[in-house]
Amino acid sequence: MTADLAGGYDLVVFDLDGVVYLIDKPIAGAAEAVGQLRGRGTAVAYATNNASRRAADVAAKLTGMGVAAEPAEVLTSAGAAATVLSEKFPAGSRVLVVGADALRDEVREAGLTPVAAADDEPVAVVQGYGPEVGWSVLSEASLAVRAGALWVATNTDRTLPSPRGPLPGNGSLVAVLRTALDRDPDLVVGKPGPALFTTAVAQARAERPLVVGDRLDTDIEGAVTAGLDSLLVLTGVSGPADLLAAVPAQRPTYVAADLAGLFRPAAESAVPPAAEDAGGWRVARDGDTVTLDGAGDPVVALRLLCAATWSGVPLSGIKAASDAAREVLSSWRL
Repeated sequence: MTADLAGGYDLVVFDLDGVVYLIDKPIAGAAEAVGQLRGRGTAVAYATNNASRRAADVAAKLTGMGVAAEPAEVLTSAGAAATVLSEKFPAGSRVLVVGADALRDEVREAGLTPVAAADDEPVAVVQGYGPEVGWSVLSEASLAVRAGALWVATNTDRTLPSPRGPLPGNGSLVAVLRTALDRDPDLVVGKPGPALFTTAVAQARAERPLVVGDRLDTDIEGAVTAGLDSLLVLTGVSGPADLLAAVPAQRPTYVAADLAGLFRPAAESAVPPAAEDAGGWRVARDGDTVTLDGAGDPVVALRLLCAATWSGVPLSGIKAASDAAREVLSSWRL
């Protein structure tokens, strides 16, 4: 058994946006991390809420970035949504598709008939991210749902990570309909629902799976819901302040700056850490206040502070007692 974090698991399920790549740019070290896992015989899977590409297209994109991937290893919310609809409605049923061509293709391949207008009397509306989604199709979806169509969202991620910063995600588009209809979707298929993860585990016949993600409200909450260990990497959406304020349902087993954390001892990423694992930092708690002193790896400081904030210290109660501590807290906007 390998002594590093990844060595304790027989399957690693990666989120994509914010973990392996940012839009169309690979994150440094991702290809090497996947290659190292494959080299030691660890199974790999990819689970994404992005419904704008089919599994084969995602695998091709990853391969083009130097990240080894097979279509069968990719689970998308588009494919999952189409499967759910095919189980609920007879073959040939009309489904109004809000999203990219990939979602439309998944619906068609599932034996259903994609349509674009409420006048086609669809039995359901399925809504996924698509960069060309606009007022016209959202209006048709609104009319269809008001007429009784089942409303299924592939996911409700408010944002997508990008090299320029967070961009509006499917959740922002779902919010348009939520405002117009004054209600939530009937079903959200993707993360934080556990289906993508449990499917990956079943396909790999894994006994010790690990989920790696960048979002607390989807990747990590989905892992917690599925009863799986998880690693939060700080290369995407959720940052240190988010982790410090995380509710129990969104708390990861581990946290690391990036995927290199997979290949360090698990104890160096466990959150919260053992009290003696300070790495040059010192924390002292006094009631609702915790003081950070010393210097060292910011992720170690983050792990130490999680022990305090997860047990009742508010973010406003975090204080700095050294220049390095002040610099770290400032970089976290605390």
